[in-house]
Amino acid sequence: MSLRVAIVTESFLPAINGVTNSVLRVLETLRQDGHEAIVIAPTARSTGSENLTNSVTKYLGFDVVRVPAVMLKQFQWGMPTPILQSTLANFAPDVIHVASPVFLGGQAIAIAQRLGIPCVAVYQTDISGYVERYGLKFARPVIDKIMAAIHAPATINLAPTDEAASYLRALRVPGVDVWGRGVDLDLFHPNRKLEAEVIELKGRWSPNGEVVVGFVGRLAAEKQVDRMSELLGLPGVRCVVVGDGPERATLEAKFAGKNVVFTGRLGGIELANAYAALDVFTHFGTEETFGQTIQEAQASGLPVVAPASGGPKSLIETGSNGFLVHPTLGGAFAERVEQLAQDSGLRARVGEQARRSVLNKSWAANNGKLIDFYHSAIARVESTRLQKTAKGLKLVDLS
Repeated sequence: MSLRVAIVTESFLPAINGVTNSVLRVLETLRQDGHEAIVIAPTARSTGSENLTNSVTKYLGFDVVRVPAVMLKQFQWGMPTPILQSTLANFAPDVIHVASPVFLGGQAIAIAQRLGIPCVAVYQTDISGYVERYGLKFARPVIDKIMAAIHAPATINLAPTDEAASYLRALRVPGVDVWGRGVDLDLFHPNRKLEAEVIELKGRWSPNGEVVVGFVGRLAAEKQVDRMSELLGLPGVRCVVVGDGPERATLEAKFAGKNVVFTGRLGGIELANAYAALDVFTHFGTEETFGQTIQEAQASGLPVVAPASGGPKSLIETGSNGFLVHPTLGGAFAERVEQLAQDSGLRARVGEQARRSVLNKSWAANNGKLIDFYHSAIARVESTRLQKTAKGLKLVDLS
């Protein structure tokens, strides 16, 4: 059955991050399966409290309705606007998909409840953790209450991991289930190591046969890429940082003259080639709700070293497809990376198992589960509507 899906997202192109990436993959699935969709997203750029003019663009043939946004703590936030309700009412969706709801998404969920439209809210960002990292720990209980209030009216709330689902349930958010993320198993593939471009790239990064250890992601404080400094003294190791963001200049200054390569942001085949040119992948952030770049590294056949905190715990089985280390213990990353750097056989074994661990996580399979959640949300709202109708008829009969 063809569906009409309205996607309200707190982030969209040209911003590149986990929320945007998952929305793009969902839109690809909707297009391939013959569904109709509309996207409502923040404007590309805004400063201070400036409101930019609403505009409509296209993505894969779907309308993208732009709404005002503001920048707070290096994050762009979509702002509530009257156009949201009129856009949703005019599109008349079968279901509303809300990606990482905060201000704009919270309004969308409230509108869905008011209009009786099924709503699937996808929890993707640990706002409470970020608030604490940015020196506002005292505000965490308030943020938790706000997140609970935002998600509570949704028909179904999807968390990326069991741990994230437990967080929502602890806040007494109803209708919580788990929906992870897919990975492009064709783009990110171990065989890419044999490509001429990758061999040339590896030669530039590792001119003397060094083991190349890399990070991929947004360069922001919560990613804790500064912890790569723990690896700089390891013999025979070269470090690579792929990505861009507000912390890039600080990190480049910190690592100046320290044998660290910064590539800037990469995408598509260039990104896949970068993964293929690595020997070990490291991920440092302790507030990740999931960790999409970990899955991309695993699909590329790389052993991953990540903190035993948040999303990585659901993706890595220590000693099998990667290694989890103590989140805050100094030297924990260096110990595991050194072990992998000195043992090519271990790298090969763990890398092969890493690839095997994501073979059932294609985007097609992952998003097929999401479509099932859409149908479940529609069925729940219809069931509630029928129950209310039956109750009303019963009251009429009694009178």
